[in-house]
Amino acid sequence: MEEEPTLSPFVYWAQTDATITLRIELRNVQSPQVELEEQQLSFLAVGHGAQGEKKYAFTLSLLRPIDTETSRFRVLERNVEFSLNKAHVEFWPRLLEDTRKPAWLKIDFDKWTHEEDLSDETRDINDDFPGLYEKMQAEELGYPSKRENLKKVYLFLYNLWQFVGFFYLTVVTCTRYLKEGQDSMAGTYAAVGWMMRLCLLTQLLEVLHPIVGYTRGSVLPALVQVFGRSVIFFCLIESEERMQTKPAIFYLFLVWSFIELVRYPYYMLRVYEADNGFITWLRYTLWIPLYPLGFILEGAVIIRSIPYFEETGKFSVSLPNSINFGFYFPNILRSYILLFFFPAMYKMMNHMYQQRKQKLGPHTKTKKLQ
Repeated sequence: MEEEPTLSPFVYWAQTDATITLRIELRNVQSPQVELEEQQLSFLAVGHGAQGEKKYAFTLSLLRPIDTETSRFRVLERNVEFSLNKAHVEFWPRLLEDTRKPAWLKIDFDKWTHEEDLSDETRDINDDFPGLYEKMQAEELGYPSKRENLKKVYLFLYNLWQFVGFFYLTVVTCTRYLKEGQDSMAGTYAAVGWMMRLCLLTQLLEVLHPIVGYTRGSVLPALVQVFGRSVIFFCLIESEERMQTKPAIFYLFLVWSFIELVRYPYYMLRVYEADNGFITWLRYTLWIPLYPLGFILEGAVIIRSIPYFEETGKFSVSLPNSINFGFYFPNILRSYILLFFFPAMYKMMNHMYQQRKQKLGPHTKTKKLQ
């Protein structure tokens, strides 16, 4: 006799800033078996559900990590309730890693609340989290919201533009080197400086993306990288013609381009929740030699440009003047090298290291809840 297939119970979920709650619609649950990992929950039990007294099971691959040590569940007469503490305090745009939601998983809008809502006052999700209700409702009905679609199209086109720009930079720079050898280095800025200018100007949008919720993560890594490159290019290279012909500019443009030729295809795939193991590996591996090399070249440009700004006095404000304020740009560059350059390098390298551990590191061992 064939064994009956295991059924899935109805599961209702809600969240606060810090917690995910699950309500499993099973009565008279017997012998529940629960396994919890950082991003996966497995449940198996005999109980009375929509199909009567049978064995019910499900597995949820969660969007983001949870704290397995403090998460708990309890078996009640009419259902089973889970309280999963998030590893990081933040609202999740959805529960599952996969954008496709199973039919038995429902959103419990009655429990949707703010963590600090301890009163009996009724709250409106549209007031507390503008646009979130529409997004969750769209997920419940199985189609993306119009706003979400527009956001994805914009992010895909933005990343595509950056990839095309840096691809152009790489092709032109390498082609010129193959034809002219080291003689081509002095003309690198003249040949592709205009494209680098366009790419870096539009990269300023990457600081805004996490602020307006278009991308996840902190603003600080994007700010450090974009601001650092902008100062190097616009203040030190564009404003001083003698720097534009240095061999360091040739190498710096190539290193920046190689980094972005991997980064932006990875982002294009992630916009639509696609994954390519090789591109992911490149994204979180090539930075290991390229980031230090990029920082070394940026430092070389800064140090080499100091005598030029001492000679020209550009960006400096001399005393006396009407506002009685002095500003000596070469000293600012020296202070940056001595005080901020290495902390900024450490911040970026540590950020990428943590990202690499999360994406390519060892999987967390399964923990059984008691």
